[in-house]
This record gives sequence, structure tokens and C-alpha cells, in this order.
Amino acid sequence: MPSGQQARAQAAAITPGRRSSDAETASPAERVRALFGGHRLSPGQRRIAQFLIDHLTEAAFLSITELAERVGVSQPSVTRFAASLGFSGYPALREALQPIALSAIAGAPEEAEERLGNELQSAVDAEIENLTALRRVLADPDQILEIGRELARSVPLTVVGLRISVTLAEYFAYAARRIHPDVRVVTRGGSVAYDGLLQAREAGGTWVLAFAMPRHAKETLAVVRAARRTGLRVVLITDLALGPLVDEADVVFTAGTGSRLVFDSYAAPGVLSAALLQAMADADPERTQLRLEKYEQAAEQHDFFLDD
Repeated sequence: MPSGQQARAQAAAITPGRRSSDAETASPAERVRALFGGHRLSPGQRRIAQFLIDHLTEAAFLSITELAERVGVSQPSVTRFAASLGFSGYPALREALQPIALSAIAGAPEEAEERLGNELQSAVDAEIENLTALRRVLADPDQILEIGRELARSVPLTVVGLRISVTLAEYFAYAARRIHPDVRVVTRGGSVAYDGLLQAREAGGTWVLAFAMPRHAKETLAVVRAARRTGLRVVLITDLALGPLVDEADVVFTAGTGSRLVFDSYAAPGVLSAALLQAMADADPERTQLRLEKYEQAAEQHDFFLDD
């Protein structure tokens, strides 16, 4: 009889190609971010993009002169920004933004309705919103499944997490070792990180999974760039939609963090990590079951756990 974890691995297998209708209910901010997805933007262009995300209901109705002044860039910079996204010019970009802005305005009264509760409940509410946004991202599971297969095939697999992101990296690595034969964790930057990346590449590794939660460390960017220089490809889990970290990664999964308390909380990145682990388990079910079975045997032999 399979162990509880083996049974869960089988029951939770992701169905490829099954796309949820939630993909059609993206929030206005997510729809704006989708316009920028897949485009490498200069620092100035990222400033324009972030302004449009943060001030959508106002920015979508500004003239090119007004937008340039508000962002602090030149009018030609705005025109080049629109062209880099595939639009014929700024008027075409504004035309695409205005229906999204109007939908945000229409939904604002309901979304702005004051919720009863204390500060701790407000923090939970914010995490629920992050999880709801992640649910929409996962409406199409195919990318998660594809990356799960790539990470499962990368032997060794390197997991990177520096500073506050160490906890997410160690959680992922701890679980991944149950189903993957060689998982290595990098939690220090500088030459130590570079040594680990070189050794992983020389041993046959092809992918790095990096976590980057706020505040985003410069050394994380340096490690991601070092990984790319050694020939490794990078999957990034972060709260960012734009910026140099996103630009350097091969694949990016975005999950919001809770910022209502003195220290951030990571409900959505945690669920996203578990989904990616599930995709790795699905990628090679025979290896997954064999490794889980061996682990259960070792746990029973050495009496690892309490009898709950």
C-alpha cells in the first residue's frame, strides 16, 4: 500500500492542457502587466511601465506630453516604449489601456468597500488576494508542467535563495530531495555561489531555480547573471513583474507577497513552490514513487517521526 505522501503525489497529479476559465478574469493590473510580458525593457521604459501599472486609471487618459512629464522621461522615450511593445505609437497603446482602466474604475467601489476587522485580519485579506491572483496565473498549468519536466531532468538541480529568500529555497530543496536524486542549495552570494554554480554545470546540471523576495538583494542579481554565464538556465520565482532580475531570467513565475505586517509573508510563493514540486513529481512518476518508497522505509527504520 502506498504511503500517505505517495498517495498524495498520485492524487494531486496535474492534468496537462486543462485550462481554467479563471484566465479570463485577470485583474486590470494583471492585464496591463500582460502587455509588457516577454519584452525586454530599458530602465527608462521600466519606469514608464511601472507608472502605468501603479496609476492605470489616470495614466490611460494622459497625453504623451503629460505622461512623459509625470514619469520624468522624454516624449520620444514614450513613443519608443510603445513601439517596443508592438504598438504603432503611443495613441495605439493608450487605446489598448483605456478599456482596462475603465474596467478598473467600474470595479473600484466594490473592491474599495471597507472590510471589517483588525490589522491582522487585513494582512490575511491581502494574502487571500495574492492567492486569488496566483489562482488565475495557474489557470493554464502547461507552463508549470513544462518547467517541472525541465527541473526534474536537471541533475544536479541548483536552488538559489539569499537573505530573506533562504527559507523558501530551503523548503523547496528539502521537498525536492524526496523526488530528485541531486538537489543543491546556494544560500550565500559571491565566490561561494559561483563555485557552486560551476560545479553544478560541470556535473551536468542545466537549470537553476532562484527565489527573489523583497527586499531584492543586488547579490541575487549577481548570482542569476553568474548562472547564465556558466551556461545554466534560470527559473525565477519572485513578486516582481518588471526589472533587471526579471530581464535576466529565462522563465519567471510571479507571486505576490504580503506586506501588511512588519515582515513580509509568503503564502502565494509557498503555494507556487508546491505546485512546481508537484509538476516535478508528475514529470517522472516512476522515479517519484520509488524515491518516496525508499524514504518511507528509511523513516520507519530510523524512527524519524512521531505517531500522530
